Amino acid sequence: MSEKIKVQLDGAAETMLQSFYARAQYSKSKKHKFYDAKAVELVERIDYDFSSAEKDSTMGTGVIARTIVFDELVKDFIDKNPDCTVVNIACGLDTRFYRMDNGKITWYNLDLPETIAVRDQIYNESGRVSTIGISVTDPAWAERIMVRGKMLFIIEGLSMYLTAEENKQMLSIIHDNFDNATVLMECLAKKWVNKEKVEESIQKTGAKFVFGADSFDDIEDIAQGFRRVKDDNIIRGMTTIYPLLSIFSWVPYIKKITQKILVFEKKRSWLEDLK
Repeated sequence: MSEKIKVQLDGAAETMLQSFYARAQYSKSKKHKFYDAKAVELVERIDYDFSSAEKDSTMGTGVIARTIVFDELVKDFIDKNPDCTVVNIACGLDTRFYRMDNGKITWYNLDLPETIAVRDQIYNESGRVSTIGISVTDPAWAERIMVRGKMLFIIEGLSMYLTAEENKQMLSIIHDNFDNATVLMECLAKKWVNKEKVEESIQKTGAKFVFGADSFDDIEDIAQGFRRVKDDNIIRGMTTIYPLLSIFSWVPYIKKITQKILVFEKKRSWLEDLK
């Protein structure tokens, strides 16, 4: 258990380690709103220089805020659909299954093969929680989802690194292969596209912010066949971390520049709507 785990990643894939570290550090704070036990345990076993992430408060705060809101949204969906299937796209080293598991859900962690190789080395998941190592733009991953029903797709920390066309491909795969599909998709505010230098640890990985959206209206052309449920954001998470920020949470500019979590679902046929 004391053996160090060596990882070799770069670009967007490497950002998973930054997020993992941010969750571990936050969990050690006395006022944490969630506790990521696996991150705390395993960050010590990963052979990686986390010094950039340690200094990058902007990145760390954003990761924690979105984690708080995503946890809330995912838990709400699972509470309403206790035997649902969740597909965690671009999972990295995310541990949300272990915080959300109700003993009934089926959970697939999906990411690039090299990322899943690292994840499998650490978690060795199987059964109701398992991994799929395929690009999100390759339709082959849909064939690996064996348990279906009410479907929730989590897209966290990914869309900003994909082009509009790549995001469209990903959403088309979901639309064309799954019924009863609800999507939670984090989007960078358009103001921050091509400004990855504001997050030092992300800049050092070589990853680039190339896509952003402020509302579902901005992605209607790439999310064809879906309809808006709600446009959410990470402000609730930010005010949970820093309660004094609630004074400014109503300011339109604040809402505009914060990361968005767009919630949308596959459109149903008119026959389904009549039922």
